[in-house]
Amino acid sequence: MPEPRTLPGVAAAPPARADRTDAFRTPREQRRHRVLLCSLTALALVLAALVLTWGNPLPFGTPGFRRIAQLRATSLVVIAVVAVCQATATVAFQTVTGNRIVTPSVVGFEALYVALQTSAVYVLGAAGVVALQGLPQFGLQVVLMVGFSLLLYGWLLSGRYANLHVVLLIGIVLGGGLRSVATFMQRLLTPSEFDVLTARLFGSVANADAGYLPVAVPLCLLAAAALWRSSARLDVLALGRDVAVTLGANHRRDVLVTLSLVSVLMAVSTALVGPMTFLGFLVATLTYQLTPTHHHRHLFPVAAVSGFVVLAGAYVVLKNVFHAEGAVSIIIEAVGGTAFLVVLLRKGRL
Repeated sequence: MPEPRTLPGVAAAPPARADRTDAFRTPREQRRHRVLLCSLTALALVLAALVLTWGNPLPFGTPGFRRIAQLRATSLVVIAVVAVCQATATVAFQTVTGNRIVTPSVVGFEALYVALQTSAVYVLGAAGVVALQGLPQFGLQVVLMVGFSLLLYGWLLSGRYANLHVVLLIGIVLGGGLRSVATFMQRLLTPSEFDVLTARLFGSVANADAGYLPVAVPLCLLAAAALWRSSARLDVLALGRDVAVTLGANHRRDVLVTLSLVSVLMAVSTALVGPMTFLGFLVATLTYQLTPTHHHRHLFPVAAVSGFVVLAGAYVVLKNVFHAEGAVSIIIEAVGGTAFLVVLLRKGRL
């Protein structure tokens, strides 16, 4: 191939560097992203070390110390699974809906979890909480929540007048209906049964059982990896339906596949630790503000690590400062709810 000709007296343009990427406008932004990801990773490692060692009553390095650290490692794995699920699902969900305010919680995942827990206690009494524990029961809750969402998406998005906003509205209505039914049943419980149920309705690391992890971890990794592999498709969907169709994307199919993976992630997280309404929103908002790119292959890692930092930080503060038993949703909801109000009031600048 002949070399390109240049005008006399005009220097030829320098060749494009192979290490540049279209995800960042300048090399400075690329370096900023690398520094951000490394800093978040280092902070996550520090928090993980604090979870394992802070407050351990036995001398460092002794067999008893290692035994307690191994028990705490289960909580660390649960925090990692929930962080990846919530962060990845929320970023993908906000991309396909084209709205950075809504979260997957609006379509009724948490409402269905509350209804299932309340129904078990209402029918079986306090023994209903015990009946919902165990790997088969955990798998059943995940299947029910995923089936509920797939039925909703498959029915509405495959119809003649398929509209994602209609899906969101119907999800909100169904979630409100499920919560109303759960509230009615809760009023009929005895005080002791209500106390037992309330402990399960708070998002808490203590709700998770190590026996759930052989199912939760593979589902989380597979669904998150599938979303990360479809980052280019999500980049196109973020441009809007009309532009995505113009670029050749099968918009309805891509949205349905993405929402299905979001359903798996949210079902695993909710069934594992309980409802955490504002965790995903808080992490996604931080990711958008910190990351100098809109490409999802770079957004997902930052969101996952940020989610771990937020959740592990809340766990460390709650357990070692307030001496609570891992009900991290108390801090997450307070901080996340405040961030939600700030975003609503300053939406034009965020």
